[in-house]
Amino acid sequence: MAALKDRLKTDLVTAMKARDELTTATLRMVLAAVGVEEVAGRSARELSDDEVLAVVGREAKKRREAATAFDDARRTELADRERAEGAVLDAYLPVQLGEDELVALVRAAVAESGATEPRQMGQVMKVLRPKVAGRAEGGRVAAEVKRQLAG
Repeated sequence: MAALKDRLKTDLVTAMKARDELTTATLRMVLAAVGVEEVAGRSARELSDDEVLAVVGREAKKRREAATAFDDARRTELADRERAEGAVLDAYLPVQLGEDELVALVRAAVAESGATEPRQMGQVMKVLRPKVAGRAEGGRVAAEVKRQLAG
């Protein structure tokens, strides 16, 4: 079994014993999403740590998007709940790249791929994707690549 999935289950039991409703609900939700992912496709399988991490990342992104939607609808109590759930999930994700680190990685990937114009963005992304996996959202990375190739 994946170590991250074991950690999620252990933390769930700890949160249940501590009667921490927010953490309990959040970890149950992410473990359910992992379970769905495990049985998706032709046959059931055990997810690796990287795959579990991807599921946690997707769930965290959903929380951020939901918080924004609730803010736009002036439902601050629901937005606050989504942000709190996102904070619980962030504890399981790798530290996100800072702006300077991202700019440097993109600059190096552009040089490595030899790309000179925006339509060669795919080549840069192919080089860059393994280096930033899980540490920066794809949209943020793509925006920086476009900016550097356009300039």
